Amino acid sequence: MKRFFILLFLHLISASSYAQNLTSATPESLGISSKAILNFVEAAEKQRPNELHSFMLVRHGKVAAQGWWNPYNPESPHMLFSLSKSFTSTAIGMAQAEGLLSINDPVISFFPNETPKDPSKNLKEMRIRDLLKMSTGHKEDATGSMQKDTLSWVRGFLSQPVEFKPGTHFVYNSAGTFMLSAIIQKVSGKSLLEYLTPRLFEPLGIEHPTWEKSPEGVDIGGWGLKVRTQDIANFGQLYLQKGMWNGKQLISAAWVVEATSFQASNGSNPNSDWDQGYGYQFWRCRHNLYRGDGAFGQYCIVFPEQDAVLAITSGTKDMGAIMNLVWDHLLPALKESSLPEDKEAQNALQAKLCRLSLSVAKGEASSPISKSVSEKTYTMAPNRELITSIRFNLKSKTPSLTIFKGDKSSTLSLGYKTFAKGDNLPMESSYAWTAPDTLEIKTYAYETPFNYTYTIAFKKEKVFITQITNVGNGSDSPLKLEGEK
Repeated sequence: MKRFFILLFLHLISASSYAQNLTSATPESLGISSKAILNFVEAAEKQRPNELHSFMLVRHGKVAAQGWWNPYNPESPHMLFSLSKSFTSTAIGMAQAEGLLSINDPVISFFPNETPKDPSKNLKEMRIRDLLKMSTGHKEDATGSMQKDTLSWVRGFLSQPVEFKPGTHFVYNSAGTFMLSAIIQKVSGKSLLEYLTPRLFEPLGIEHPTWEKSPEGVDIGGWGLKVRTQDIANFGQLYLQKGMWNGKQLISAAWVVEATSFQASNGSNPNSDWDQGYGYQFWRCRHNLYRGDGAFGQYCIVFPEQDAVLAITSGTKDMGAIMNLVWDHLLPALKESSLPEDKEAQNALQAKLCRLSLSVAKGEASSPISKSVSEKTYTMAPNRELITSIRFNLKSKTPSLTIFKGDKSSTLSLGYKTFAKGDNLPMESSYAWTAPDTLEIKTYAYETPFNYTYTIAFKKEKVFITQITNVGNGSDSPLKLEGEK
């Protein structure tokens, strides 16, 4: 019982210190049943392997509930994937307000040196507005083709055929978002990250954001941003407040309305959250909501009528399933008025939030062969991961696995029935023997959606390893490795 109250105290401290400008309040005071939030969390856990990594629910500008599934934590950033696009759109709105550009400007007007000598009529007619609403005129996503130009993605984009009149044909196109970032860099002389830092990141308390770059040194824009869960929530709250933050108008209110409104048709299925229309790098949702989202379940969902924001990070193959949980459990729980305080439900919810954890490897702590396979180097057969050798240390109180790629190495510390942090890596791992000759290791790369399950079979002088990834291109094709002492 004493341990529970210590954890609860630490959780409540975390709720205030990591919410930055957002203070905390009880769910009931904000018109939300604690039981409904608990039901949402429990329902999400039953959907595994479609796992949540974190969530933060904000109502009336205050944090109603938040949680991180260990080893994910409040301090660490998380890859946003395409949720990055909504931040890129925000930069365009700010640049237009500063007079640096107009969204009606032709795209090629910014890149005379990269534009083909004889651009097509459709390319000449493509405007910033068309990039924003995913209506560039391309028949399909141009990202892969753009990246074939390994020196200049801008030139690669502008060399693609534009089959349709811009503004008339919706195709989800991350390459177009990259071009928005390139335009920001052209007109401001700063990278997208540098441009947004004093205008958005610093006012919102977003610390140490990072953004991946293209070969020519342009922040990718369409993906590649890493920030914390609280940063996603603050960003959503900024949009909910029509661009106002701490008494200062960071984004034009008119831009917020325009960017989150229906700008392009992307389907007609009333039951699909991908068919409700598209704004300027924001999706329209069912129930008259809008969101930014990213691959494998990164969400910033804004509830304008309910005055609420929900930030989620996760690792899922079914993004719609998580949104359905939100519509089923949280949306109907957002009542107009405050509710009577429910201490029993509040305590049950806080107790649950304090012990959130992803699954560890299950089995025995040791095996009769633990010593014989320890401190032995296994030379690996050629493989796509370029792993040259591995070495186990299973005899000490802090077991580990060291992976070598040529002259470089990384060490995974292994916890039993708990997670242990890696050697200078944002990874935590657990282990267990599932059979006398079989070791299982579960590793979470907690700044990403990815986790890896390694099944390691020892057969005399050889080792056979199967790696399964939860999501991503390799999730349906396990990596198989073979090594020998």
